[in-house]
Amino acid sequence: MGMFKNFLLKQVMKSKMKGVPEAEQEKIMAMVEKNPDFFKRIGEEIEAKKKSGKSELEATMEVMRKNQAELQKLL
Repeated sequence: MGMFKNFLLKQVMKSKMKGVPEAEQEKIMAMVEKNPDFFKRIGEEIEAKKKSGKSELEATMEVMRKNQAELQKLL
């Protein structure tokens, strides 16, 4: 089941990253694979902010700023 879930995650990510160079896509996917719980938490935080009435961009920017230090460590 883990391989199937991983495959689906990669397909969804690729569809969201159209226009992003292949090398960058691979780098992002590797970060997500190494730290799935961190990125799951970020996704949940973004969804919660969207449900409270913020736009997707506004919610994403707010959550990314909050987690900026941890994101920089991953890069």
